[in-house]
Amino acid sequence: MSDPSYPVTVLVKRADGSTESVRVGTAVRAGDGFRLTLGELAIGATPDAAFSPARRPPPPSGDDGPVFPPYGRSKGAPIRGASVQDLEFYISGSRRTLDDPGKARWHDKERSLLAVMEAELARQRGDTAGPSATPAFDDFGAGAPEYSDDDDIPF
Repeated sequence: MSDPSYPVTVLVKRADGSTESVRVGTAVRAGDGFRLTLGELAIGATPDAAFSPARRPPPPSGDDGPVFPPYGRSKGAPIRGASVQDLEFYISGSRRTLDDPGKARWHDKERSLLAVMEAELARQRGDTAGPSATPAFDDFGAGAPEYSDDDDIPF
């Protein structure tokens, strides 16, 4: 008796916001895993803006202002224009560092970086009534933290 086959599907989000489960192949048990047989796959004619490589921050050119620290998927990329998801990720990391007394030697740098990232997040969200203690992004040109190597990483 042959092993049963299982449909393999992907959830596709349509332009109108609806979702549809689309079958892309079949899986058959093979030992401890499965053997996947895919049907004919095609790439669409126009790129999806949500996954476009153009949304990824460009590599740092040295004159783009403050950059993210050297960890995570956007390491060394400019903070200005970064995705909200990246800003929230690095803001969370900065707050963890500031909450850890064992990382006190990085706290000054981290506070500066956090202020820059929070200001950029507020700018992107159009929050002009944000906390007055948060300086504007452009006010941090030379004062933003610079990370030269792994020894500067607070994590």
